[in-house]
Amino acid sequence: MHSELQRAANDAMAMGPAVLIPTHQLCRPIDVVRAASLSIDDRRAILAAWASDLYAVDSQPSLRQLPGTPSPVSIDEVQAALKELDRRSHY
Repeated sequence: MHSELQRAANDAMAMGPAVLIPTHQLCRPIDVVRAASLSIDDRRAILAAWASDLYAVDSQPSLRQLPGTPSPVSIDEVQAALKELDRRSHY
């Protein structure tokens, strides 16, 4: 049973958070900020995951790529999206 749970967890990490919201096209971090149908907490969690080292591009630590997205983005772009989300959530 433990190996099945571990495999499921590994599969979820490989698919990334974008797969959890298939109705949204998430190409850039700002797309997450603009996804009004998601709660602020969900958007923040997706962006935080995107910023994590788990999604760092090999040999290019300043780039991140979520599975299912077309191309890597800079960590600066992800952090800018997090700041924009914070700015918008204070209104």
